[in-house]
Amino acid sequence: MIAKRIIPCLDIRDGRVVKGLRFQGLRELDDPVRLARFYNEAGADELVFYDITASFEERPLFTDMLRRVASEIFIPLTVGGRVNSLADFDRVLKAGADKVSVNSGALLRPQLIAEAAEKYGSQCVVLSLDAARFSRAEGAEEFHVFAKGGREDTGRDAIAWAQEGERLGAGELVINSIDTDGVRGGFDLPLLKAIAERVGIPVIASGGAGRKEDFLSLFQLPGVDAGLAASIFHLRELSIGDLKQYLQQNGVEVRL
Repeated sequence: MIAKRIIPCLDIRDGRVVKGLRFQGLRELDDPVRLARFYNEAGADELVFYDITASFEERPLFTDMLRRVASEIFIPLTVGGRVNSLADFDRVLKAGADKVSVNSGALLRPQLIAEAAEKYGSQCVVLSLDAARFSRAEGAEEFHVFAKGGREDTGRDAIAWAQEGERLGAGELVINSIDTDGVRGGFDLPLLKAIAERVGIPVIASGGAGRKEDFLSLFQLPGVDAGLAASIFHLRELSIGDLKQYLQQNGVEVRL
């Protein structure tokens, strides 16, 4: 059995870790370098670094901050934020990333996924997908993909886009539910189930973690390989060590 991963996420704006509700109302929480050091020592399996306003502000990702974060940790680091080209992949990898997350850049030019997978290997390419529910007039519910940090509804079907990302060569999917982000009422299990049933690559769930039981419910879904969370860890409301002990006691394979 493959061990499930617990992954803290650093959402960076103006050099600080921030958190909001449904991608809105961002507030500062902490210094990213200090938090990275903390999670490296706390038993995190990986760390995610998102420069969350780089695409919206049309500027390069903060590589100086990335280098400082990367120098503090010895666990895999996934980095995203206005990655639009192979040159961006190269710059981020040279700054210390192990994997590169693409989102808006891949929506603009899906072939970027294939080009990056060919050059760096699929294991290096993570497709990050921001999704929210969209109800049609006749009552049918769909999941749409959003771009630019959740600001722009692309009209693209989230399940179809996840499948396309896999076909093009992405090695992992991060599914960010805008509906549950920051709500802390549990992960978006219907969205995650719909995608995990239709792809064969690892799925990382993001958005909604509020207590340890949410992770246990998450890992009952086949095909979900990791749980990503932010504020519940940043605010010390749940330690990664305690969470892993709880999961193991309840039959979930984790790395202690």
